[in-house]
Amino acid sequence: MLIYNTLSRRKEDFVPREPGKVTMYVCGPTTYNFIHLGNARPIVVFDTVRRYLKYKGYNVLYVQNFTDIDDKIINRARELAEEPLNLASRYVEEYFKDADALHVMRADIHPRVSGHLYEILNMIKTLVDKGYAYAVDGDVYYEVRKFAYYGKLSGRTLEDMQAGARVDVNERKRDPMDFALWKAAKPGEPAWDSPWGKGRPGWHIECSAMSLKYLGENFDIHGGGFDLIFPHHENEIAQSEAASGAPFARYWMHNGFITINQEKMSKSLGNFFLVRDILEKFDPEVVRFYLLGTHYRSPLDFDDEKLTAASRGLERLKTSFTLLEEALAGYDAGAGGRPDPTLSLRLDELRGEFEAAMDDDFNTALAIGTWFDLARDINSSLNKDTFAGEAEKNAALSKARELFNDFNRVLGVFRIENGKIAIQSSGGESEGLVEGLVDLIIEIRQEARKKKDWPTADRIRDRLKDLNIILEDTPSGVRWKKQG
Repeated sequence: MLIYNTLSRRKEDFVPREPGKVTMYVCGPTTYNFIHLGNARPIVVFDTVRRYLKYKGYNVLYVQNFTDIDDKIINRARELAEEPLNLASRYVEEYFKDADALHVMRADIHPRVSGHLYEILNMIKTLVDKGYAYAVDGDVYYEVRKFAYYGKLSGRTLEDMQAGARVDVNERKRDPMDFALWKAAKPGEPAWDSPWGKGRPGWHIECSAMSLKYLGENFDIHGGGFDLIFPHHENEIAQSEAASGAPFARYWMHNGFITINQEKMSKSLGNFFLVRDILEKFDPEVVRFYLLGTHYRSPLDFDDEKLTAASRGLERLKTSFTLLEEALAGYDAGAGGRPDPTLSLRLDELRGEFEAAMDDDFNTALAIGTWFDLARDINSSLNKDTFAGEAEKNAALSKARELFNDFNRVLGVFRIENGKIAIQSSGGESEGLVEGLVDLIIEIRQEARKKKDWPTADRIRDRLKDLNIILEDTPSGVRWKKQG
């Protein structure tokens, strides 16, 4: 398996710290608002990385933090006249609603900054004692020039970074590039006791303290968005390796931006789309499918048309799986028989192609292409119906279903219940009502057909089509799907 390591700027063979086990830390959201699509991309990307590692047989320990102490949270809480930690907790719960909708598995550990002040303070004290940090009037700063390897992740010199960065003017710093490990308390802000007086931690120190607590030194994968390479991850390396004297993380993975008209999506630019709003227009499975349709390191430009195209592609997979299930209906899973050798060999090839794509730096775009190839081959086999007998047909199609489910287990697009794709939508109870009404209308149409009342049956079909609900009459019954 190859992983592109931002630290070396090349693909490397993946060799975990401990055979058979993978330790992962991914930077989570700052909890002061709903997540937008740009936030959702790393959440879905690294969930998929984790899923594939588990598929490969690794025991994965996955940690994703929540930043619940931050200037943005304090400012938003002030606007809403709300206690900052209460505001942050509320948005943590809202995050889980959106992440659950996108089929993102919960992390093994979701640490919060507010619960790890002890570890943070100990790490800052170690840096001060070792001479890498200094205190000034209740603030504590990391002295970047003391760390000889500063800039190794971003590949830039300190002078280049200083020239290109927005650095706060602060005469108390020894160098403009020094960054805060601890901030002295200000009136009306939350504060905790420390050896340097009341205050709160800086942003960068939290991930170092929490990742090292749960994963230890030299853990396997550290992930996040491309925008975190500098300064956040660069600072994490500096403070972590200075404090421990050991390498911090082995592989650094960063996903590309989501852009709007080629400009990065962000709250600060005001050009963002909340996941919550997008899910009012598109099913969650469509959004996840869209996010995985481009390699994670490539930029992804957003517009509704691309989500609509993803919806159409997803419908092809859904239809293929539905036809497969219908063909398997009535067969005994234990009926025996061997798959048709041609189809069986093809299924083995497709599994190999899928794994080759994912082994090459988690190329989900290519893996999805293999998924479409599987759907096409399933449809072709069903249309030809060249199986020697029912037992052979059952064995072949069961093997195809297993492969389809394995692809989905990695990519996490469909929710499958009792072997069938469960159509998920953000509509909640109203979506269930719609499905019930459509089923009722179909029953009425079927009664009209039994009575040979063809005008009524055709009128129902045509009116549903006007509402973008397509009926398909098949030998095993009526299927319906939403279009567009």
